[in-house]
Amino acid sequence: MRLVVGALLAALAAGCAADTAGPARAAEHFHAALASGRFEAACALLARKTAEKLPAPGQTCADALREQRLGPGGRPTEVSVWDDEAQVRLEGDTLFLHHFGDGWRVVAAGCAPVPDLPYECGVES
Repeated sequence: MRLVVGALLAALAAGCAADTAGPARAAEHFHAALASGRFEAACALLARKTAEKLPAPGQTCADALREQRLGPGGRPTEVSVWDDEAQVRLEGDTLFLHHFGDGWRVVAAGCAPVPDLPYECGVES
């Protein structure tokens, strides 16, 4: 009986494993767009609220991202997922993402940890 229960619990745990590939891929695509100067494409990967909050009055999202001068992204070093929220640590940046109906979107980028406080982000909603 213990063996059956143990096997069932292991199967359930495997079935509930969080999808880390989706947020990692979205973070990499976001930084790839920035690196290639495709700022409109990078804006399309932002959550709507983030894209709306980013530009100053009279400025486009693309112009605002260009001015941010976010560092290089690099490869993912760690991905944590909690339901519809994710944190992706790349070699050169930390991003926070949310899963919407159409996929993972960046809600914050250019983030650095602050001791005893939340992350400080250059781009956030």
